[in-house]
Amino acid sequence: MEKKENYIIKISSISELHNLLQLPGPLHPLVSLIDNEKMSIKEDWAGRSFMFNFYKISYKYSTSGKMGYGQGYYDFNEGGMMFTAPGQILSPEENAEYSGCTLLIHPDFIRNYPLAKNIKSLGFFSYDTNEALHLSDQEKTIMKGLLDSIKNELHTAIDEVSQDVIISYTEVLLNYSNRFYKRQFITRKAVNSDLLTKMEKVLADYFNDQKALTTGLPTVEFLASELNLSPHYLSDMLRNLTGQNAQQHIHEKLIEKAKEYLTATNFSVSEVAYALGFEHPQSFNKLFKKKTDQTPLSYRQLFN
Repeated sequence: MEKKENYIIKISSISELHNLLQLPGPLHPLVSLIDNEKMSIKEDWAGRSFMFNFYKISYKYSTSGKMGYGQGYYDFNEGGMMFTAPGQILSPEENAEYSGCTLLIHPDFIRNYPLAKNIKSLGFFSYDTNEALHLSDQEKTIMKGLLDSIKNELHTAIDEVSQDVIISYTEVLLNYSNRFYKRQFITRKAVNSDLLTKMEKVLADYFNDQKALTTGLPTVEFLASELNLSPHYLSDMLRNLTGQNAQQHIHEKLIEKAKEYLTATNFSVSEVAYALGFEHPQSFNKLFKKKTDQTPLSYRQLFN
């Protein structure tokens, strides 16, 4: 069988996705709740990658397959929830069977509501699949109840408050998701502490091996890649563990290394800046002053 080209298929509307999955048309053009077991992707489209123009919230009870997301895969055997925003790429594995349901929300459905802005601040819409939300039995009951309420509302005749009700349920669902993710950071504290230790080593090696000279300042994306995490998950995990996000940890390590250069070498302030990966010494001076309330030069003079 000839291998298909794996180009990305863009799905603009929920109706278009229903057609692709061989489902009846949605009850509402801008929001839909799909029973995952009723999905059956057309053979011509199997094995492709997709980009949706709407939000997708998937609740998996269990599954026999995997879902590709970005560069990785997530094993859903224990079930859980996964959140994707418009413009992200998904790659369903052929012959996979998912039990559960999927809520689809087009941005136009929430455009004139506070949710349109608030949803963009929820980092878990950018988490990788291996960072999906795992639920306790009690949490599953809560989420399933909210999804059932949305389903019931969609099957009720549309009136002037239908949209308000569905958006209200969705906001509660996302608030619970946020709470449960914070719980997940706590329950995985031992694992996250190991990641913190590994991150500190990655940063130390980066500066000690003088990678900054050739590569520039370390970025959150670089750090996340080294730890096999998404940038959003890394920052959220660190914020819950230490009170600082990934960028703040990078700055902390950078200032620590800067102090070492300033007190243990004869490098000029400009040379210290370049050794740390700054393109312009002024940027280094500004950050150092912000973090220490002293200029690099005045800090050095304390030791002379």
